[in-house]
Amino acid sequence: MNQKHQIQYSKIGVLSLAHMLNDLYSNYLPQMLPFLVALTPGFTATRAAILVSAFTITSSLVQPLFGYFLDRQGKRWLVHVGTLWMAIMLSLTGIVHNYGLLVILAALAGLGTAAFHPQASTMVNVLSGDRKAVLLSAFVAFGNFGFALSPLLLVPLFQAYGLQATLVTVVPGIFVAILLLLYAPRNNVLSGANTPFSVVVRSLKSAASELVAIIGVIAIRSLAYTGMLTMLPLYFKSQNLSNIAASHLVTIMLAAGAIGGVIGGFISDFYGRKRLIVGSLVISTPLFFGFLYTQGTLSTIFLAFAGAALLSSFSVTVVAAQEAIPDNKALAAGLTMGFAGGIGGLAVILIGRIGDIWGLTSAVTVIFLLPILAGLIGLFMKSRPAARTQRIAAR
Repeated sequence: MNQKHQIQYSKIGVLSLAHMLNDLYSNYLPQMLPFLVALTPGFTATRAAILVSAFTITSSLVQPLFGYFLDRQGKRWLVHVGTLWMAIMLSLTGIVHNYGLLVILAALAGLGTAAFHPQASTMVNVLSGDRKAVLLSAFVAFGNFGFALSPLLLVPLFQAYGLQATLVTVVPGIFVAILLLLYAPRNNVLSGANTPFSVVVRSLKSAASELVAIIGVIAIRSLAYTGMLTMLPLYFKSQNLSNIAASHLVTIMLAAGAIGGVIGGFISDFYGRKRLIVGSLVISTPLFFGFLYTQGTLSTIFLAFAGAALLSSFSVTVVAAQEAIPDNKALAAGLTMGFAGGIGGLAVILIGRIGDIWGLTSAVTVIFLLPILAGLIGLFMKSRPAARTQRIAAR
């Protein structure tokens, strides 16, 4: 078998580990918010939303540009340079006492993950042989677990040593960047297609209606997701929950979401992308309200199932976009993992304003209604045969 088509598990493992760290960093700023509120007079929910949005927008909106560039070129250095860049920028946030400078650092940090994601997902696609869907789901799951680990690791660190402890968080970034430098696949494995821009435009036009529906689903889901990451720590603080207890609840939601993402990938293979996306998002809303209006263990169980349902479509929407424009996979990844998420990240500022004007409970209520709206938008997606049905028909 040609080396290019062999499944290279060790390299996929390094990329998945790097994805876990990148997404741990991507959920970095929300963990600082309760401490910033305590240390900074006048630090409002709107200011918190703007800070998180600065990172989300730069990490997301430019991803399609990186994706288009990578479809043509393929630049392995973006994965390790992007990882190191983000680690350095975020490690400086805890020693900055000017809000404007803090927002600038957040925006600069976002460029690191914008460079990493399209290149890394394309590398996994190239290295996965005939198991692309399963291994991409695993790669995405590592990222979601990184999100889940963030509050579990960072909140106790900040609680014990203060926000100046952000400086030590550059160390894992340096370590993973070195791993990527040594073990990421070489450029000859990732030669770009040099597709003319006019051909890319025609491809996008032919799939425009389907892509608009997919991007709409992701944008609303991202608004819900980013809104939760921003507002739930503040909401839990307003309910007199300790920072540690609040971080445990956020971790449970995100860890369940990571598991849900893998399960969702398998379910979509059997029953189709659209059914999984619509069904999982529609049931997310009542599960989140179950968490809001119950107490104790039952409330935690509702939160776990809600997180699993919300994120079960995470990798599925990426695959759906790549199936819509199969000749531009990195661009599809940039549009779905990046641009659509950036739109949601920008809109979270409105959620912050709702929290300031009508209270955090009202903001959380709006956030919990968003998944069902995303599910309704998903009804406009194109129905494709399930991947398993296609494989059987091809035999």
